[in-house]
Amino acid sequence: MMNCTVSIWEEFMEAAPWSVLALLGIAIAAYFLGCSNGAVIISKYILRDDVRTHGSGNAGLTNFYRTFGGPLTLAVILIDVLKAVAAILLGVYVCSRVFPAGYSWHGADFIVLSKYWAGLFCLLGHMFPCMFGFRGGKGILSGGTIAIMIDWRVALVVWTGFLVLAVATKYVSLGSCSTGVTFPIITWLVYHDPVLLVLAILCGGLIIWKHRGNIQRLLAGTESKFHLHHKA
Repeated sequence: MMNCTVSIWEEFMEAAPWSVLALLGIAIAAYFLGCSNGAVIISKYILRDDVRTHGSGNAGLTNFYRTFGGPLTLAVILIDVLKAVAAILLGVYVCSRVFPAGYSWHGADFIVLSKYWAGLFCLLGHMFPCMFGFRGGKGILSGGTIAIMIDWRVALVVWTGFLVLAVATKYVSLGSCSTGVTFPIITWLVYHDPVLLVLAILCGGLIIWKHRGNIQRLLAGTESKFHLHHKA
């Protein structure tokens, strides 16, 4: 396994000497875009009432809606969607400038690879924002946007699983956890690429890990169901 990893790395370095700098730049930019957490920004700087001090303590859309409701929820959605779109577009732009059209390494198209790579670091920024004490959200809205930006087939499977489970059970967390499972599976089925599969597993694993408390409550039968109203 070690020899295989080394040979892949050598092939990577030999085929694209600027690839490391390109991917590093994408990673840094995508991370800081991800740090723009809509729930924290709106609650802390506009409402002057940090959402992380309410409800589940999570800096995510569900907790924001349950706590504040109102039209500002749309602003949270807009921020979290646009930052994911910007991260993916940036990744694609950088790779399209650095690598020729159709360029691939170890079977992975660099444009597709850039989407998964940027998506991973955007999720990391959303979940662990350095300017907000590394206390962010759980990545579902941004993650769902990333899936749409990657491939409509990936998005269809991920979003269908989420919506079916969330609507049928009223447990948003259950639908969210399903995305962490289906994302790597559909990635493999669509691309059959081990590099993309590893990145998809990392993204899905982050989502599952951030929902570990929800999973415990689901198993204990104490998880809160979602309703279209918020706390007064």
